[in-house]
Amino acid sequence: MNTRWLSPPGREEILGGPALRTMFRIGGPAVLSSVLFTAYNLTDAFFIGLLPGGAPQAVMAGIQISWPFIWFLVSFIGGFVGAVVTALVSQNIGANRPKDANVALNQVFTISIIASVVLGIVGFAFMPQMLRLFIREATVTEQAALYMRIIFLGLPTMMIPQLFSGALQATGDTLTPLLVTLIGVFLNVPLDAALVLGLWGFPQLGISGAAIATVIAQAVSTVIFLALFLRKRGVLYLDRSALKIRTTWIPKTLRIGVPAALGNSSVALGFVVMMIGIGKLGNAVAALSGYGVADRIFGLLFIATDGLGIGLTTMIGQALGAGLMDRTREVARKGIQALLLIVVVEAAFVYFARVPLLRIFIHGDAAGAADSLREGTRFIELFAASMPFLSAFFAAQAIYRGSGHNVPSMILGILRLWVFRIPLSLVFAYVLGMGSDGVWIGMSASNVLSGLVALGYIAWKGGWQRSRIDPPTSEETTA
Repeated sequence: MNTRWLSPPGREEILGGPALRTMFRIGGPAVLSSVLFTAYNLTDAFFIGLLPGGAPQAVMAGIQISWPFIWFLVSFIGGFVGAVVTALVSQNIGANRPKDANVALNQVFTISIIASVVLGIVGFAFMPQMLRLFIREATVTEQAALYMRIIFLGLPTMMIPQLFSGALQATGDTLTPLLVTLIGVFLNVPLDAALVLGLWGFPQLGISGAAIATVIAQAVSTVIFLALFLRKRGVLYLDRSALKIRTTWIPKTLRIGVPAALGNSSVALGFVVMMIGIGKLGNAVAALSGYGVADRIFGLLFIATDGLGIGLTTMIGQALGAGLMDRTREVARKGIQALLLIVVVEAAFVYFARVPLLRIFIHGDAAGAADSLREGTRFIELFAASMPFLSAFFAAQAIYRGSGHNVPSMILGILRLWVFRIPLSLVFAYVLGMGSDGVWIGMSASNVLSGLVALGYIAWKGGWQRSRIDPPTSEETTA
């Protein structure tokens, strides 16, 4: 039996092997990890939909409204640490500097611990009040607050696995994160069933049970990662002497991390504004619940872009670190082409299977199910055709992430949400009186425009083809 595909590609293959095959070797396990990560959200929605009598629209809408707010609060620090660890680990590995790569991991780990604890306390204390300011449906805000406060208490258990996964992926190892994620998902499913539905003697906790199950499963993943990185068996490990924040690293991390953090948080804030806009429609509850389910289904499309985008990011980072510019451009070109083709096929599948897919989560006996189903169906009909353009946007983001040049990525993210999506959606929905259809059309148009701009920017501006670390010496290049 050929076990080669079960092991991550080495530095030599990443820098010199067939570009697409290597990208798929890195991205394949990452795709499966994305499937499993999406399963966390889908599992919550699935079991909540099985509550006796069907889940009320307010519960489904409460889950949907929660994530943009959570995303906004965690995106700044999450974007910072993710951008820094991805760029510095991959480029130092490419330059054959494993010691510097490990220092980068330890520095970012310390920042993640401090930031996630502080951010969790802030979110637990203030998010219920913020929800009441922006969402007028009291039943929706009540359910969202129940879910969010538990998630914020467990915030460190969500950020630490992402950090370790990103560091391993930057080395080309996407199999280990997949296996750890698999354990978490397998644990999350029975926990959801027990705590949401009250099976096997557990209390029926509804939406609170879904949040508790997620935190417990993520905590187990955190413990496994910590055990792996304390063993010092690979290039990356937790080193007590490297955990103390070093002042010499601060300027470098700020240059890489701050633009990514600002870009992520501005995009997340844009999604919060979008949720507020949808929440003020005349059919707000149906629109939020239908869109929420459809958006999770479309998350299946992002599985390929997320997973293969990790392969693209890793290969760009290592090629730049090694100073191989022809390899860098080859990987960028082939990565964009592959992602575009895959998403075209996936978007077509979701479009033609839209009603059966929606009915998995919207059950016929739930209150308002017909309205939610209609809104979810309409969203897919108007959104699917724009997905290939969005895949081009995500490919550009992956390239910038690997290069460590995140100012263009920040600009593109702001354009997508604040210049295209929000104004177009509000104009179509409220100025032209198209209601929820107007929101869906505005979102689709923003995908087309942002994808075209991203491709043009990649081709026009070549600044992403510069490494963020010192160029390799002649001895390192020879090695």
